[in-house]
Amino acid sequence: MTDVPRRPSRDEVLAAEGARVPDVIAPGLRILFCGINPGLYSGAVGHHFARPGNRFWKALAGSGLTRGEVSPFDERTLLEHGIGITNLVGRATARAEELTPAELRGGLGALTVKARRYGPRYVAMLGIGAYRIAFGRREAELGLRPETVGGVPLWLLPNPSGLNAHYSVGDLSTLFADLRLAAFGPGEGP
Repeated sequence: MTDVPRRPSRDEVLAAEGARVPDVIAPGLRILFCGINPGLYSGAVGHHFARPGNRFWKALAGSGLTRGEVSPFDERTLLEHGIGITNLVGRATARAEELTPAELRGGLGALTVKARRYGPRYVAMLGIGAYRIAFGRREAELGLRPETVGGVPLWLLPNPSGLNAHYSVGDLSTLFADLRLAAFGPGEGP
């Protein structure tokens, strides 16, 4: 595991407004996780779900998608597990609520292009509110959805941000494990 670089200063985090975090993506993934957009901390360090307190990495480990907790700074090792990460909107903001509905709907077009190009088994959208806006759906049941993204089945999961207190790490791990079973099958996995 890589040592965690020094934490960015408050000024560095604030200066990350609009920064972009590179996709972790390759052809033939089992799961392409799609976050809403990078937070400022992630924008400052250049890695997905990097803010301390984000539960994405704990949920991956708890679900069996990874063998132990991966650091955001080691995110590229996910590719070895058949897992990738992208965002619906590329620009970093302090809160996802700062994004406009037009940005969320526009991000769906870019996500569709990525899904067609890379052909993951599932696209896993992380964020119920963003899903509702991007797909124009009022209802939002978690799990496998009837929509596809570029012909790829869509799986809806809650946003793992620490700001989303509706779901504990245990809840998220259970929901991620359902996706793991669908993507890898029983007895299979990373």
